[in-house]
Amino acid sequence: MMSSIEQSPQRYARIGGVLYLAIIVLGLFGEAFVRGTLVVSGDATATANAILASESLWRAGIAGDLMMQVLDLPVIIVLYFLLRPVSETLALLATFFNLIQTAVLVANKMTLMAPILLLGDTHGLGALSPDQLHALSYLAISAHGYGFGVGLIFFGFACLFRGYLVFKSGYFPRVLGLLLALAGLSYLVNSFALLLAPSLASALFPAILLPAFVGELAFALWLTFKGVNAEKWPR
Repeated sequence: MMSSIEQSPQRYARIGGVLYLAIIVLGLFGEAFVRGTLVVSGDATATANAILASESLWRAGIAGDLMMQVLDLPVIIVLYFLLRPVSETLALLATFFNLIQTAVLVANKMTLMAPILLLGDTHGLGALSPDQLHALSYLAISAHGYGFGVGLIFFGFACLFRGYLVFKSGYFPRVLGLLLALAGLSYLVNSFALLLAPSLASALFPAILLPAFVGELAFALWLTFKGVNAEKWPR
């Protein structure tokens, strides 16, 4: 595959860019459109009623998240080969960190299945009151938030490594490298604040993730419409 990318890097860069854009769209769908509309902060009963009223949407959000992780894999491979000429060691390190993030997020999806199991089919759960089921459902959703934050720690480091590689490459604009590195820092600040100082994380969110959105979107768009600098790539 390396020789194929060396001969036609633009093709693979654009494939990676399109898939990256799809990942961003799916991520926004699950986080903003599904959970952002159905989860009522601090109200377990209202959240439970919203999920029961829109179970298909909740399931679609889970499916979209898993599809996002599926698309992660080809994007990870493309980025490895595109950045390998700069430093094989760092490109491989970014790949491993990204794979760990993907595995963590896939496993974390089970927490989003818990509300469906708790609220939909109450067989075997008759000893629990509706309020208790609602509380357990909300707890599972909260656990998903923490699991998501843990996964993003690994992705934050992957973005830092890739930002450096893009900056040093010569065949990508240096500003993209800076934006990717800034995205990585914003992920790390958000995740560690969530684990160490939840009140601070609440104050920072969602503004802290704006640099991440801008950096990743800019890089995905550049890959899609510009790719690599064809004149500098052979060097």
